[in-house]
Amino acid sequence: MSVGTRRGMSLETKYVELCKGINGLDKIILREVRGCSAEVYLYGGHVTSWKNEHGEELLFVSSKAIFKPPKTIRGGIPICFPQFSNLGSLEPHGFARTRFWTIDNDPPPFPINSSNKAFIDLILKHSEDVKIWPHRYEFRLRITLGPGGDLMLTSRIRNTNIDGKSFTFTFAYHTYFHVTDISEVRVEGLETLDYLDNLKNRERFTEQGDAIVFESEVDKVYLSTPTKIAILDHERKRTFELRKDGLPDAVVWNPWDKKAKTIPDLGDDEYKHMLCVEAACVEKPITLKPGEEWRGRQELSAVPSSYCSGQLDPQRAFLSDKFGLA
Repeated sequence: MSVGTRRGMSLETKYVELCKGINGLDKIILREVRGCSAEVYLYGGHVTSWKNEHGEELLFVSSKAIFKPPKTIRGGIPICFPQFSNLGSLEPHGFARTRFWTIDNDPPPFPINSSNKAFIDLILKHSEDVKIWPHRYEFRLRITLGPGGDLMLTSRIRNTNIDGKSFTFTFAYHTYFHVTDISEVRVEGLETLDYLDNLKNRERFTEQGDAIVFESEVDKVYLSTPTKIAILDHERKRTFELRKDGLPDAVVWNPWDKKAKTIPDLGDDEYKHMLCVEAACVEKPITLKPGEEWRGRQELSAVPSSYCSGQLDPQRAFLSDKFGLA
């Protein structure tokens, strides 16, 4: 695979590097000139690291994460396909996160921002999966690290069945954000929305608070959500901005103390430093006829936050439409 470089002032930046990760698993490192980076394992097409220009880790990965197939990796950004959670007959969250993806050196054209040089195209095709999910498909995933440190994931899933059959799936980017103290975190953008509470047999409720705060276990699927959601880490004075397209739902999950103790690949107290906010399509599954393609995209950024009276600073770019996803 070719590796992109940029020279200048005796500085050379490798934008894309293929190397070995934990337990000898292949991984790709994406780097940008300012010093931000991201790491992606071919196992699972799984982003396991996203760092800003100061080298601060922005994603949570458990200290007990198991990088050993066929185990799943706890943390980062697992890809949930073709089934979210246990909403079907497959293994929870589907099989995409436990398959080996390959580098797609000849992806079909799609809009490219010429300023983005740090990106990788991965592909997953039907293989042994046909035994448990009898469909042919192509899942293309582009992971991009923008010059400003934004992390973008674009998924394109195509039905390649030759028997004329449609297939249906649910999907999520199961993003684990690294937070300083979960009790000092709030999520804005989901107020007044309906949600399904997975702790109450998926019963439907309406969110009542001005923003979502965390005092106990949370496992909710918010419905018909906006394209922009903010996660405010008060203690770090940092705001994560999640922008999404093609993904109407948003899952919010933290196991809290009792549930954390039952999860073998999560430290007992690590729930304090993680929050999952997941761009998803859960309530209304996606159906593709042969030859049809679906796209789902999320873009993450981390910016210094103004935490004033619990409100996001109205001057923040988060509220602008410059990203074209409004």
